Amino acid sequence: MRAELLSVGTELLLGEIVDTNAAYLAGRLALLGIDCLHMQTVGDNLGRAKEAFERALARSDLVVVTGGLGPTEDDLTREAIAAALGETPAVDPDLEKELRSWFAGRGLPMPERNRKQAWLIPSARALSNPNGTAPGWDVWKDGKRIVAMPGVPREMTPMWEDQVEPTLAQGSALRRRTLKLLGIGESAVEERLDELVRSTSPTVATYAKNDGVHVRIADKAPTAAEADARIARVEADVRARLGDYVWGTDGETLAGVIGRALLARGWVLAVAESLSMGDIARSLADASDAPQWFAGGLVRLGAHADALEREARALGGDVFLLTPAGTEESELRTITPQRTRQLTVKFRSPADGRRRALLGGLDLLRRALAD
Repeated sequence: MRAELLSVGTELLLGEIVDTNAAYLAGRLALLGIDCLHMQTVGDNLGRAKEAFERALARSDLVVVTGGLGPTEDDLTREAIAAALGETPAVDPDLEKELRSWFAGRGLPMPERNRKQAWLIPSARALSNPNGTAPGWDVWKDGKRIVAMPGVPREMTPMWEDQVEPTLAQGSALRRRTLKLLGIGESAVEERLDELVRSTSPTVATYAKNDGVHVRIADKAPTAAEADARIARVEADVRARLGDYVWGTDGETLAGVIGRALLARGWVLAVAESLSMGDIARSLADASDAPQWFAGGLVRLGAHADALEREARALGGDVFLLTPAGTEESELRTITPQRTRQLTVKFRSPADGRRRALLGGLDLLRRALAD
């Protein structure tokens, strides 16, 4: 299957927003083993949008479009699809009833312009949108498929994952496992994985993320058990090659991993930050069980290690994480009842230093707790 992504919205062409939808969907298609060969971006113009669909349908089997499903006059995705296929949209009574119910549930009258969001063409069925007013379209005609979804990610993502992606993986089970790493760069990870990144079953791919490097292992098989077994074998190989750089898997967070380690030892953490400017405390506080193991944090700009340690100890606790100030480098410090660990981070700018102090500090802490 050859797929194509089409993003609709003049704001994309003006650089007012970043097209995160295309990046997300390209990754999801790759996991399904579907080749995404083209991407297009078109503004809110009916003629150009119609041409974009005609071009996509001439060369692709599946066209996935995001954006342009709103109620206003410049939301033209429905009109463009209908024009490209030579069909006429009409209001679907059931969709209109759902829309009016959505507005009534919020104590609002439905503006008449929203009726266009209840349109369907003969080749389309509606994709429900519990997170907004714009249903999607799933269009099948002449062996080609168009999936149209809202441009708002919080509406698009569940629509894709719950209603579209399962139909593309029929007849097989798609499974994946993500390993999360810190303390090593993406190129070094790929070098250690060597031939694994060229594997096609399972596939192994590396990604630079905000919380370090991710290694995603994915496979498709007739049954979930078969796919899981193959992924488990590759995961064991990946872990053997990457060792304690691996800090978590899938939906795990650094805060969660650190919190579990603290709870297991019965320790409480206090954080004193300068270089990281409170980023560490904010990330740790996101954990739901943080009140059980986090005494709190403070920020002292320009402070060095000894001063930060005194202030951290004043907060109480058993474990202390310090990120002292620096102009080109900083020596981060973690103090536990058993030992002190240090890590020197070097940086090129204040923003770079802040990011490195955040990731380096959390990595230093989780390693100290693992000792």
